[in-house]
Amino acid sequence: MYNRVVLKLSGEALAAGRGFGVDGDRVHEIAGEIAEVRELGVDVGVVVGGGNFFRGVAEQAREMDRVSADHMGMLATVINALAIQDALEKQGAHARVMSAIEMHEVCEPYIRRRAIRHLEKGRVVIFAAGTGNPYFSTDTAASLRAMEIKADVLLKATKVEGIYDADPVIKTDAVKFEQITYMDILRLGLKVMDTTAVSMCKDNNLPMIIFNMNRPGNIRRVISGEKVGSLVTA
Repeated sequence: MYNRVVLKLSGEALAAGRGFGVDGDRVHEIAGEIAEVRELGVDVGVVVGGGNFFRGVAEQAREMDRVSADHMGMLATVINALAIQDALEKQGAHARVMSAIEMHEVCEPYIRRRAIRHLEKGRVVIFAAGTGNPYFSTDTAASLRAMEIKADVLLKATKVEGIYDADPVIKTDAVKFEQITYMDILRLGLKVMDTTAVSMCKDNNLPMIIFNMNRPGNIRRVISGEKVGSLVTA
């Protein structure tokens, strides 16, 4: 169904409910699913958040300068990216971490053409450090990288089945959207992604699928074209 995708993972997904740090077993489970998709011949880019360590807009950063806090959050995403790279390589998949903030000793700097070449050679590319700029979320980074590498779709992994008109954890009668437009997300004020990321996807006609990462095999199902999660179109 798709030849090139960008998968957006939250940092919390790597913590596996512990709230902080990296759960080794969970990271290997996620890496196994990514490696399985890569074996199907799909080019895979990954953008990971850093909320399992530090997030610039979180309560823990309330007394901090926003720019310093966001830089700390970017470094947290590099830790997560290295963990995913290690797990992928243990699964037999080739992977590269490319950071928007240069740190030559641990990963490559992000260079668009080099990233595309890695994908063409069958390597999973993990984009770290967000956009490299404060005030921009990793959701915005995922949208940007997806457009830069000309991905067919942006996949956002969450802990719910898709997009609802209310929080399904709080409201049991929340209604799920099988398909929705970016304009409707903005109009209804749905907390799917931040508005900058939504606007970028809308303006560049990039489709997005929101799906439940906690169901094993869902990444493969989405890429195979099965009706999983919620489809967002321009």
